[in-house]
Amino acid sequence: MSNAIDCDFSVHGSGPALFLTHGIGAAKNAWRFMISELSKYFTVVTYDLRGHGNSPVTNKNFTLDDLVLDLEKIREKTNIEKAHFMGHSLGGMIAPAYAIKFPNRVLSVGLLSTVAGRSQEDKNKVLKIINEMESTGIEHTLQNLTSRWFTDDFIKTNPDLVNNRLKQVIDTDPEVFLNVFKIYANTEMISWLKKLTTPCLLMTGENDGGCSPEHNKKMAKEIKNSKLVILPKYKHSFLIEAPREVSKNIIEFIKNI
Repeated sequence: MSNAIDCDFSVHGSGPALFLTHGIGAAKNAWRFMISELSKYFTVVTYDLRGHGNSPVTNKNFTLDDLVLDLEKIREKTNIEKAHFMGHSLGGMIAPAYAIKFPNRVLSVGLLSTVAGRSQEDKNKVLKIINEMESTGIEHTLQNLTSRWFTDDFIKTNPDLVNNRLKQVIDTDPEVFLNVFKIYANTEMISWLKKLTTPCLLMTGENDGGCSPEHNKKMAKEIKNSKLVILPKYKHSFLIEAPREVSKNIIEFIKNI
C-alpha cells in the first residue's frame, strides 16, 4: 500500500456501503445532486481522487493501479468490509479495476459513462484532444467540449452549472489533469471485463459520443452478470444533468441483486 495517497473523503447515510468515484478534473461534489437520495438507502462514501479537490498529490505521473490503491486505503480507513463500488468516466475504470484486484471486498460494480472496446479511430480521437490541450492549452480546448458533456437545452438553461464544471477542470493542476486524461485514453478494459464476477451496472447516455451505447453493449457482452441502462437524450455529464434518473437506476439495481 506504499503508493497510496490519503485522499479526502466524506461519508453520508446508513445501510449497505456504496463507494462513488468521480471522473477527470472533477471532485467528490460530482455526486452532490445524488447524495440526498442515495444516502436514504446506503452508506455513501465519496472522495477526491489524488490531485483533485482537497486530495494531495506527490508524483503527478501516477497510474490506474495507484488510483485503485487509493480507493482501497479509503475502504480500510472507513472499516467497511464489503461494498458496492461505482464510478463515472475515469471512475468507471477505477471501480472495475478495484473489483478485480480486491474481489473479496466487492458486492457489485457500476460503470457509468465509461468506455471499453474502443477502435483505433476512437482512441485517436481522444489522443487528439490531449495533443490539442498540450499545444493550445486546456482552457481553450475545453470550450469546445461542453457540447459533448451536456445537451444543448441544459447548456442554455443552466449556464452556471456548465461554467462551474468548466472552472473545476481549469482549476485542476494541469499536469494532474493531463495525466488522468492519458490514463483514461490508454486504458482498455475489454480484455479483462470478463474477469468481473459480481453483478455490474453499465449506464450511459444515448448521445454520449465517447462512451456510446454501442461501446456499452460490447462491454455488457463481456460481463457474465450485467445490466445495461441507456438514458434517453443525455450525454456524458449525466451526474449533473440527470441525477434523479441515475440515482433511481442505481437504487433499483442494488435492490434487485
